Amino acid sequence: MKLASVLMVFLAGLSLSEGIMMCYFGSWAVWRPGNGRFDVDDIDPHLCSHLVFGFAGIDPTTSQIKVLDEYNELCENWGRCAYNRFTGLKEHNPSLKTLLAVGGWTEGSENYSIMSADPARRKAFIDSSIAMILSHDFDGFDMDWEYPANRGGAPQDKENFITLMQEMKVALDAHGLILTCAVSMGKGTIDTAYDIPAMNQVFDYINLMAYDFHGAWETFTHHNAPLYAHPSDEGDAVPFNVDYGVNYWIENGASPEKLTLGIGTYGRCYTLDNVSLKGWYAPAGNPGHQGPFTRTPGVLGYNEICSFQLEGGWVIVDDPIMNEPYTYMLGNKIWCGYDHAGSVATKAAYAKNKGLAGTMVWSLETDDFKGLCGRPFDLVKTMVENFEDGAVFTTPGAVTGGATEATTTPAVNCAGGNKYSAHEYCESYWICNNGELILSHCPNGLLWNTDVNACDWPTNTDTSNCLMDGETAGPVETTQPPTQPPTTTPTTTTTTAPTTTTTTPTTTTATPTTTTTKTPIGPPTCDPDVASYYVPHSDCDKYWRCVSGNAILGFCQGGLLWNQSAGVCDWPANCDTSNCNMQAL
Repeated sequence: MKLASVLMVFLAGLSLSEGIMMCYFGSWAVWRPGNGRFDVDDIDPHLCSHLVFGFAGIDPTTSQIKVLDEYNELCENWGRCAYNRFTGLKEHNPSLKTLLAVGGWTEGSENYSIMSADPARRKAFIDSSIAMILSHDFDGFDMDWEYPANRGGAPQDKENFITLMQEMKVALDAHGLILTCAVSMGKGTIDTAYDIPAMNQVFDYINLMAYDFHGAWETFTHHNAPLYAHPSDEGDAVPFNVDYGVNYWIENGASPEKLTLGIGTYGRCYTLDNVSLKGWYAPAGNPGHQGPFTRTPGVLGYNEICSFQLEGGWVIVDDPIMNEPYTYMLGNKIWCGYDHAGSVATKAAYAKNKGLAGTMVWSLETDDFKGLCGRPFDLVKTMVENFEDGAVFTTPGAVTGGATEATTTPAVNCAGGNKYSAHEYCESYWICNNGELILSHCPNGLLWNTDVNACDWPTNTDTSNCLMDGETAGPVETTQPPTQPPTTTPTTTTTTAPTTTTTTPTTTTATPTTTTTKTPIGPPTCDPDVASYYVPHSDCDKYWRCVSGNAILGFCQGGLLWNQSAGVCDWPANCDTSNCNMQAL
């Protein structure tokens, strides 16, 4: 990926050939307090290919489309003109498409069921929708009926939904407008609500709501949006995962190129019954406490979760079996299954591998849009980057070993230069950088070598004073960082760095002797006969790990960059950045 091409993506908007980035906007976030307040003006117009305004509703008496917050959405009576400001974002990015979504969870199903069964009511709904779309310069209509034949609907909704959308499609086509929908990923709902072959004919894009598989309505912990089934899932829970839902839609008649994979920027949270049981399927009879922004028990936005983690005391567990993280705080017994940049990257790569049209996000306002924890809109940007890169995702069983826990902590005073300290877990270490203590992790397969202050092969590392994956520390559940900086500077003792093999050609100059490896633009072609090695990425803070022929995308954290010569994430001063891109850092 060349620097110029990446800049074009973010400055001129995504072209459809690079993949759809369908971004939903929950307009009620304008009424949230403090750093949670999110308005139209906070939307980056170059971030998404399609922006979807959520939501309009339906008038139960007339069946016409209904504005749900007239003061916010409309300009009349000194309103805030959110509709017009939303579509006005196209002035900054002419390739952007804006859609108006109708429905949503709180709208229910009954009024849509009644409307779809009556030809006159269908016409009233369609005519009023077209008029509203045209008057506010939207580019299309997104149908979010949740769900036909469910939640108070009628069995005939499955057929009536298709009739309604066929008639809507004719009306939209007359004006060159787009028709999309958001749909369930639950097998039971799919079977009763959707005629998939007919939907495949009528919709331009079908947005898969690949989240809300589990939540505090259950009495045990589980992930909001597991990519694959957990080994303990059984019975009706077996289909409650992204992979099953995607395959089910495709196997029953949906074209992959019409599907976008929905990824949530929020977590489903629980209150643990017993802090000693804190993994998957831990007893949890109550929802987690509400957050300051979303203010809904059992739900926290990613912006809330990452902000809490920065305050300290939260443990982050990245489970390689599930490809998903969870986080918990023993002090208040809150447990959340959510998505961070690593799991989002895996899901975006999965979508690309399945041949889907792109990704969808619910929703912009719960991403870290202010950049309180890193770069602004980190999750959405990660979706775009990894769908474009086409990384090879990790399938179940491809990664072995237990989950890795990392304890978050506030920064402490550790001035005195860049120093290192061992962590409780062998694959982790602390870095003291200009007064800030940063928790870092060795790339997969390497451990922290305290003798040389570097990540190294396990055979070179003393693990007698740290915990390996799958080991526990007894009753001590979290590890606090050292309160004082390490008392010794990094040793000058050196060892041979782990051998790294690249699949790209090298060129050598005469004086001085240097080797320059051209960075691969996309996933490298990995040698299946070599168990594990590293290849540089086109972005300086990423790398590829080749494992038995598969390319797995890795990320450097805490401001570190990839050092190919050492095979580790390292300080920028130690890294050659002449052949990689720094624009996103």
